[in-house]
Amino acid sequence: MLWLLERYGTPAAIRKAGRRQLVERLRPHAPRTHQRLVDDIFTALDEQTVVVTGTGAATTIVPKLAQNLNRVLDQRRELEAQISALLEAHPLSKLLMSLPGVGIRTGATLLITIGDGQSFATAGHLASYAGLAPVTKSSGSSIRGEHAPHRGNRQLKRAMFLSAFAALHDPASRAYYDKQRAANKTHTQALLRLARQRINVIHAMLRTGALYEARTPSDVGLAA
Repeated sequence: MLWLLERYGTPAAIRKAGRRQLVERLRPHAPRTHQRLVDDIFTALDEQTVVVTGTGAATTIVPKLAQNLNRVLDQRRELEAQISALLEAHPLSKLLMSLPGVGIRTGATLLITIGDGQSFATAGHLASYAGLAPVTKSSGSSIRGEHAPHRGNRQLKRAMFLSAFAALHDPASRAYYDKQRAANKTHTQALLRLARQRINVIHAMLRTGALYEARTPSDVGLAA
């Protein structure tokens, strides 16, 4: 779609190009979906009844914005390639990325924020540093629920949360998440608990140097 905006920019220019030309030009960029995309575009154009003020100016602005965004995405891909190369060269990369849900970005974040893990005596210390040691709000005899503390390394916490979400395809991780949900935890609370449980695994892997070994759902306990 960025390619399309970069070359046409306005509804009028897209309509003028015509279905056949767009289908042919989009085919190399979207081999499986080019026909559907063109159909959707012209359906939207046929439904348009209002011409927005400034549409003419968009002819100049939109293509430039799309071009700039494409450049940013190209730079991002180049950086990811460089990060990937650096990560693969690190002796701990294979170990960390053996854990489901840990990819290039999460692996890089782990190496940057915790290194080899030797600074953390226990998994609890690492969880506290990551801001993944759950606390319970209470007032008198009233307990208002569990939540993640606001302290901790935000970069690491975000990486652990996102990797926990990405790991839901893993049977053992999914089983742990489902058990938390069955215990009346919200989606966010269940993911935070899964992220906390994965801190234990990462700490143990770094301490022993052992790659992650897949577990069966029956091996997964309910406790964090």
